[in-house]
Amino acid sequence: MARGSRKWLVALLGPVAVLMAGSGSGAAEAAKEGLAARPEYKQVEAKPFRARGGLGNVLAKLEGGKEARIAYLGGSITAQNGWRPMTLEWFRKTFPKAKVSEINAAIGGTGSDLGVFRLKQDVLDHRPDLLFVEFAVNDGGAASENIWRGMEGIVRQTWRQDPNTDICFVYTFAVGFQNDLDRGLCTRSMSSDEAIADHYGIPSINMALRIARLAREGKLQFDTKDGKKPPADKGVILFSNDGVHPLDAGHEVYREVIAGAIGEMAKDIRPGRHELKAPFIPDNWEQAKLLRLDKRMLSPGWRKMDPSKGLAKRFHSRMPEMWEATRPGETIQFKFKGTLVKLYDLVGPDGAQVIRTVDGQVAKPIPRFDHYCTYHRIATLPIAAGLSDGMHSVKIEIHPEQPDRSSVVNRVKNNKGFDPKQYDGTCLRVSGVMLIGDLVD
Repeated sequence: MARGSRKWLVALLGPVAVLMAGSGSGAAEAAKEGLAARPEYKQVEAKPFRARGGLGNVLAKLEGGKEARIAYLGGSITAQNGWRPMTLEWFRKTFPKAKVSEINAAIGGTGSDLGVFRLKQDVLDHRPDLLFVEFAVNDGGAASENIWRGMEGIVRQTWRQDPNTDICFVYTFAVGFQNDLDRGLCTRSMSSDEAIADHYGIPSINMALRIARLAREGKLQFDTKDGKKPPADKGVILFSNDGVHPLDAGHEVYREVIAGAIGEMAKDIRPGRHELKAPFIPDNWEQAKLLRLDKRMLSPGWRKMDPSKGLAKRFHSRMPEMWEATRPGETIQFKFKGTLVKLYDLVGPDGAQVIRTVDGQVAKPIPRFDHYCTYHRIATLPIAAGLSDGMHSVKIEIHPEQPDRSSVVNRVKNNKGFDPKQYDGTCLRVSGVMLIGDLVD
C-alpha cells in the first residue's frame, strides 16, 4: 500500500497512538504504587542478525526432508510479491527434499496491534513451523509499551499453542530509519522488538541495516522523490519509488540478508521446545481475541454479505464473515468482561460515522473514512482501552451525518471517471470483535 515516503507513516499510525495514549506506565509510576518496576525502553545496537535461540526446530525438519510450513505475519512490505515469495523459493531450493509451504498472513497498513488479534485465525490455525514477524515499519509511530504488548502477545500465543514453533523477527526499511542506522543503532520500533527477542531468545534479522549501509556507500538510492532520477550508474540499486515499499532489487537485498543469516544459524542446529518464561510485561496481549459477530448483537437492518461477491469476496481470506449496515441508527450491542475492545472492520469511500457508547459514556463520533479512502481497506475501529477488568456494555451506532469527505473528493474530483456517488453513504462493514477479555451473553 504505497502512501508516499515521508507522510504516510505518521498518517497511518496516528490513530494507533491516540487509541493507546496514556495506557502505559513507567518505572516511576510503578514505584509510586508499590509495584515491581516495569521495563524501561533502551535503544540498542543494530546488528545484521542475532541468532539467540536460533531456528533449530524448523531447520532440523528442512534438513531432514520433512514438511515445513512457513508463516509470514506483517504489513504491506510482506504482502508485496517480494521478500516473502523470494525467501520461500530460497527455502525450497536450499532444502530440495523438504516439502515447504507458505502461510501468507500479511495485511497492508497494519501493525502488531492488529497482528496479535488475528494471529490465531490467520497463522496459528494453520500450524506453522516457522513464523516471520515483520512490523518494524508499521509500528514505527507506536510507543514502546504498546509494541511490547502486541509483540509479546504474538510470542506467547504462538508458544502456548506449540512450543516447537520457531519465531524470527525481521526488520524492514523506511526512509528516516537511516538516521539511527547510520549511527549503528536500531530505531525505536526495532529496539522495542529486540527487548522481546532478548527476553525469549528469539532470533532477529535486520535487513534495514544493509539498505542504510548500501545507501551510505553510494550503491543504493532510496527512492525517486525530490526530483531525483532513477540511478543510471551500473551497480546502483533503486530501492523503491516511495522510500518504503521495495522494488524487486530492494526485495532481493532483503532475501540475501535473510538467506545469509539463516545460513549462519544452520551451522548450529539445536532443536528443542521453547520456554514460555515469565512475561516481559504483565499486561501483554496474550489474551487478545478476534471473535465473529453474533446475529443477536445486531439490529434488524444488518445483512450478512455474500462471500462470493464484491467486497466480501475481496477480503474473504482475512474476513471469513462480513456484515453490512447502511442506515443511520443501526446498532451493534454486546457485553464483555475485560479491558479492551475494538471492531475489525473496513474503511472506505462510503464509510459512515460511528457513535460509540461504553458503560453509558458516549465518545466522540469516529469516521470509517480517511484521507486515503479512494478504496476500501481493512482497519480497526477503536472503542475503549484501559478499562477496569470487569463487566462492560458496548453500543455502536451509525451516525445520521456522513463524515467530511472533502480531503479526498477535492483531490480526485477532476480525475477522469470520477463518480460522486462513490463517496456517498453511511455504510458500516464489520467482520468481528477484538477483545482483551471475553464476551458475555
